[in-house]
Amino acid sequence: MELPCVRQLLITLTLISNFTFANETDLVRYVESKKYPDLKQSYFVDLLTLALEASKTRYGEYKLQPVNIEMEQARTSVMLQRDEYIDLTWRMTSKTLEDQLQAIYFPILKGLMGYRIFIIQKKKQYLFNRSTSLIELKKIVLGQGHNWADSDILLANNFNVVKGADAALIKMLQKGRFSYFPRALHEPWLEIANEAELTVEKYLMLHYPAPTFFFVNKQNTRLQQRLSFGLAQLLESSKFEQFYLNHKITSGILTKANVKNRTLFTLHNPLLSEKSKELLTDQRLWIQF
Repeated sequence: MELPCVRQLLITLTLISNFTFANETDLVRYVESKKYPDLKQSYFVDLLTLALEASKTRYGEYKLQPVNIEMEQARTSVMLQRDEYIDLTWRMTSKTLEDQLQAIYFPILKGLMGYRIFIIQKKKQYLFNRSTSLIELKKIVLGQGHNWADSDILLANNFNVVKGADAALIKMLQKGRFSYFPRALHEPWLEIANEAELTVEKYLMLHYPAPTFFFVNKQNTRLQQRLSFGLAQLLESSKFEQFYLNHKITSGILTKANVKNRTLFTLHNPLLSEKSKELLTDQRLWIQF
């Protein structure tokens, strides 16, 4: 006879819980460098804002807060793993990174980080041409970040890699420490805008599957669930595609990079987890050439 009362009590408690859940304010802190400002960061912050907005009806209000701490990507990930100072970062994924942090399994750049064109010294274009083979390209010394997944991918594919600190790589290229600096399609122009002796190589491009994810602390299930929900909402409503096509960082990038006229070399990425590989079959999530 008491079952209806118990059932009503459970319903009431559930409603109260949901009301409380949806009326919390989620603090989302991320690193923003003042010493080395990155204009490309606006893409990630803008998409993060859209995802949080898309989840407001279910999860409530939020507050985005940039944190001015100067450090490289790997250190940022350690800080997030320790649950210190920040709540979120974004990086190209690897199995190791996914073991340390909780990935939001949604490729927020549509795989753009895996399409690589080269920053070179203008006087070095003679090293690269339409007939350059993959074997020849692997012999030419390239530069990459010492803590980047790209370095490990390129080494696994037998490229000749010199590693350096993130902020030092352009200077290393200028000094001739290496001959080319592979960058994602959307990255080179902003990085060499004030470097008259550097240019974007004309003829070649590398590709390996390389999703970029938002990452949170393993224990932060609320933010993980909120972002997964918000990004799924954006995908289903086509707002994610509209955002990608129209954002100042990614708009028209395939045309700007002249990808149709480049020789494409496809490489293996041994760092991909099985869960990341599962995403590769959903064409909505990836650049379509």
